[in-house]
Amino acid sequence: MERALQTHPIAPVYDARSRVLILGSFPSVRSREAAFFYAHPQNRFWRVLAAVLGEAAPRTTEEKRALLLRRGVALWDVVGSCEIAGSSDASITNVRANDLRPILAAAEIRAIFCNGGTAHRWYGRLLRGALGREALLLPSTSPANARWTEAALTDAWRARLLPYLEPANLGEMSVDAPPKAAYSSESQKSMRK
Repeated sequence: MERALQTHPIAPVYDARSRVLILGSFPSVRSREAAFFYAHPQNRFWRVLAAVLGEAAPRTTEEKRALLLRRGVALWDVVGSCEIAGSSDASITNVRANDLRPILAAAEIRAIFCNGGTAHRWYGRLLRGALGREALLLPSTSPANARWTEAALTDAWRARLLPYLEPANLGEMSVDAPPKAAYSSESQKSMRK
């Protein structure tokens, strides 16, 4: 499959109550067709996030958007435009980053997370210096990340996300105060299985 120039077609999801920002790399072909994030049924994103938050997995775009906003989760992607072959993150070249400043200005984002290594690498190259903020690495929910079971993904995401979300956004769950330091590169490497 040949690379084709693609521009990100999906608007970010966030509001003033968002407390964490989760960034993917770039939407898959299926997500671009559906005009919403993580539309491929084999991607575990929605099931993992819902389990972390103690909710049923949303099915429709409206349910997904409502879950994010109700629970203080902003969602977008690092890459704003690129050349890509199909949905292959490994084929991404000629990258321009999305501008995250409107999200960071509108909401008190306590932590930025990247869903997988590709998003984390592009964030580090293109956005970390400009924004002056680190992003924490989450194991990818992509079906290509078959080493991680859905249960292991859920445990890892829960351990990293919940400390940054407000108790009001967590329903009956309770959390401690956010950690004072972000995960280091070494601790992020050790979380990979």
